[in-house]
Amino acid sequence: MSLEILGISVLWLFLFGYVMIGSIDFGAGFFNAYSVITGKRHILTNIIQRYLSPVWEITNVFLVFFFVGIVGFFPKTAFYYGTTLLVPASIALALLAIRGSYYAFESYGSRGHVGYSFMYGASGLLLPASLSVVLTISEGGFIRMHGNNPVLDYQVLFTSPLTWSIVLLAIAAVLYISAVFLTWYANAAGDADATRLLRKYALIWSIPLAITVVGIMVELRKHNEAHYARMVDMWYLFAISALMFIVTVGCIWMKRNYGLALWLLVGQFALAFFGYGISHYPYLLYPHLTIYDSFTNEAMAISLVIAFVLGLLLLVPSLYLVLKLFLFDKDYVRGKGNHHA
Repeated sequence: MSLEILGISVLWLFLFGYVMIGSIDFGAGFFNAYSVITGKRHILTNIIQRYLSPVWEITNVFLVFFFVGIVGFFPKTAFYYGTTLLVPASIALALLAIRGSYYAFESYGSRGHVGYSFMYGASGLLLPASLSVVLTISEGGFIRMHGNNPVLDYQVLFTSPLTWSIVLLAIAAVLYISAVFLTWYANAAGDADATRLLRKYALIWSIPLAITVVGIMVELRKHNEAHYARMVDMWYLFAISALMFIVTVGCIWMKRNYGLALWLLVGQFALAFFGYGISHYPYLLYPHLTIYDSFTNEAMAISLVIAFVLGLLLLVPSLYLVLKLFLFDKDYVRGKGNHHA
């Protein structure tokens, strides 16, 4: 395996970690806000607060690793994406700041404030939408070269059906992942009312998820035929992913095996995510940038790989400890005891 492939594989693994943990976090914030606005706070808020309290600090570590790594391994990405992503990245940073301040207010200030809850819930949908723009841009056709400077064509970007299909997929995926996880979590907590409501949300959001996936394939075929053709060549990964999705929805529909449903969900998104990534190879940005013509020198690459592997060795046990001490602790899950994040 070449250093380029090793580098992008490590980065993609970190990004997948962020997508899964971040999705649960973003979706939980939205369902919390929705329950406050619809008067169902008494059903959901306790479960969601117990989940968010110990986990939120960890989520962004994955994202920071990814951004440091992408610029470290592939310095030219800073040139192509740096200026073009100024607006989407600024929006994402502002939304992250809103989320951070919500945790502070919720932990140390006015608990259950409707305004804070609403802003936190809205940011949970706007953040994946703003970050998903990067995937759209990477498909090519949105960046124009003015002399030597890359410039993002906002008109083309915002009028492209591909952009909106990816944004809708990001939102649907966040809410579906979160609802499935929280259904399992509420069930483990023995909270029948919350389980019933979250199960309903999981089933509802499985439908837009399936529709948007089909929509993206249709739009990608029109927009970037080379990438679409490579995805078709890897149909078996997406077929297994689709099968896992059907079994997950089946488990939730039949109100059983929520733990199995959760593992199948992780498998479903892992296959789809890595299938998408492999079919995108070797391009970081069609047609300007591949992983080969933008790679850093060998010494830097080796030290980055070592740093990332060590980072992963620190991050995974700390995540495991948080899960074991808080999320999977029977007393904590059921709201007993004095655990504090």
